[in-house]
Amino acid sequence: MPLKKYHPYTPSRRTMTGLTYEELTTMKPYKKLTVARKNRAGRNHAGRISVRHQWGGHKKMYRIVDFKLEKMDIPAVIETIEYDPYRSAFICLVCYRDGERRYVLAHKEASVGQEILISADAKPVAGNRLEIGNIPTGFAVHNVELIVGHGAKIIRSAGSSALVTSQEGEYTQLKMPSGEIRRVHKKCFATIGQVSNEDWNQIVIGKAWRSRWMNKRPTVLGSSMNPVDHPHGGWEGHQSIGQRKWPKTPTGKLARGVKTRNRKHTNRWIVRTRAGKLLW
Repeated sequence: MPLKKYHPYTPSRRTMTGLTYEELTTMKPYKKLTVARKNRAGRNHAGRISVRHQWGGHKKMYRIVDFKLEKMDIPAVIETIEYDPYRSAFICLVCYRDGERRYVLAHKEASVGQEILISADAKPVAGNRLEIGNIPTGFAVHNVELIVGHGAKIIRSAGSSALVTSQEGEYTQLKMPSGEIRRVHKKCFATIGQVSNEDWNQIVIGKAWRSRWMNKRPTVLGSSMNPVDHPHGGWEGHQSIGQRKWPKTPTGKLARGVKTRNRKHTNRWIVRTRAGKLLW
């Protein structure tokens, strides 16, 4: 999808880019599948900031997207392709043969009138969802299930896809966008194709208030703060961090050069890490 440029009547407008949204077929969501969601602006139940650099942003309705995808062997037709303010990818409104409508993640080749199917042995066509053990080697997949019956968990952001590299025993090996090679049980489901809106990462925000619309507050370096606010703060204006060791987070933890991954029990599913290290 081509990017849209703007007339440079201000300096920030000169470099700003946006999407043309020519793939979308409607601007109004399906009302029965939308709910109001209160934005807490990064605050916890006590009203204290637990996630920095967030604020209210633009008001928006949450679209209930079906990631469980348990309606098996019932064909569905894509009715509309819509924008979703809560995710980078586009979504589709599909109507199943029994009359029920649901939102699903749109794939790159989605079009109005296309028929999709969720079945263990469906044809490996873009948009169809089937067991990953029945997908031929070399196919791109998204909306991948990690635990049988738990629904799609990974490969859901705009333009992303994983590659089926091999079928071995009870497991399928997937090459992730990060380069990591992971084993997934063959009974898990995945959707054929690439996620829509692949040009999303090419957008240039251009001006600060556009980030404000997206619930983002300004971020400054710790070295520009006071010592009470950050371990790097102090002295006059912008200085070096003044640390003999590595940079630190606002809470004093090391921020670079240390391992942060603590879910070691998942190592049994990883064949090759994103850094290229073999674990099997």
